[in-house]
Amino acid sequence: MKGYKHFFAFTLVVIALVFAAANVILQSTSAGNGGRPYLVEVNRLALSIEENGLENTDLSECTYIAGVEKYGENFYSSEYDYIIREINGELYRFDYTAHRTGSNGSEILAVNLILAFMSAFVIGILLYVRFKIISPFEKMSELPYLISKGNLNAPLAESKNRYFGKFAWGINMLRESTERQKQRELELQKEKKTLLLSLSHDIKTPLSAIKLYSKALSKGLYTDKHKQREIGESINDKADEIEGYVSGIINASREYFLSIEVKNGEFYLNELVCRITAYYVEKLSLIKTDFEVHSFSNCLLKGDIERSTEVLQNIIENAIKYGDGKKISVDFSEEDGCILISVSNGGCTLAENELSHVFESFWRGANAEKIQGSGLGLYICRQIMNKMGGEIFAQIKVDVITVTAAFVKA
Repeated sequence: MKGYKHFFAFTLVVIALVFAAANVILQSTSAGNGGRPYLVEVNRLALSIEENGLENTDLSECTYIAGVEKYGENFYSSEYDYIIREINGELYRFDYTAHRTGSNGSEILAVNLILAFMSAFVIGILLYVRFKIISPFEKMSELPYLISKGNLNAPLAESKNRYFGKFAWGINMLRESTERQKQRELELQKEKKTLLLSLSHDIKTPLSAIKLYSKALSKGLYTDKHKQREIGESINDKADEIEGYVSGIINASREYFLSIEVKNGEFYLNELVCRITAYYVEKLSLIKTDFEVHSFSNCLLKGDIERSTEVLQNIIENAIKYGDGKKISVDFSEEDGCILISVSNGGCTLAENELSHVFESFWRGANAEKIQGSGLGLYICRQIMNKMGGEIFAQIKVDVITVTAAFVKA
């Protein structure tokens, strides 16, 4: 804001200098400092009077001559500067002004009015930018910083500003989403702690039984073969019970560590494709990768347009990251009331036996050792597609991998 104030002050100084310079130039021009242009008109009128007489001489086109007076009683009394000339044996007084008659004041006024209008227009624009753009943005600038620090309590006031209305709405959505995620994380931590306490208690019982049976067997308390077999089966049952608890922990860690919200509705396929092409046509052209989007028939799909865009973005980002960089193609087909959007790229080095794991959480193939990533991209895609009633799958042919997202038609 301080920089803008300096810019505003500099603009005012420039406007003042323009005003001053324009008036100085006008005054110097009007004063005729470069010569005596009125003498030209005096000579022209003298010649006309000599040939046609004073009564037949037109003064209307004269710029500097205010009047011509023939010798008489008040010949030497005039409110103007004058020149006396003898023409045909008679004296004539030529009244003149060094300024253009009737135009000096009006020209200066007109120029100043124009400059004043332009200055007001410029100042108006600067004030508009100050109050309609700079000030609202200044109010918003603190919120992302507060969100990054974990302060999620201060919402941004809704604004009807045409420039930042959607931005303010988006910032509030980000704050609310972050707040929900924080609350969800706290709930998960609570569930995790409760689960651990519950499991520690539940596992303690079968574990104590196993230890008791093992101790009894080690000391030879059970000599009967039938009894020993019965004890062994009990130990096995208790081990299975503990294994069940461990399996529950693993499944919980896989399925509930990430909360994904999907707002199902309806959207057009064309809108989804336009969002993808608008971003990736330019991005892929910069890295010299051909991007082919084949023809399709527009139709209405079920799901969340924002999440659907996220799915295709994740798939294409994987194609960029793990492909050979030559070409990425997007194909469309229809099957069983679904629109299949397939993204293909060459240079696939993923082993066939690893293909079934690509949609698991935190799983990364052997071809991803030197590439940064979390192993969550395709897992998130599957979660989103399932919540929208769709599906996602992958297949490999030679060195081309194709990931297909199936969207349900509305």
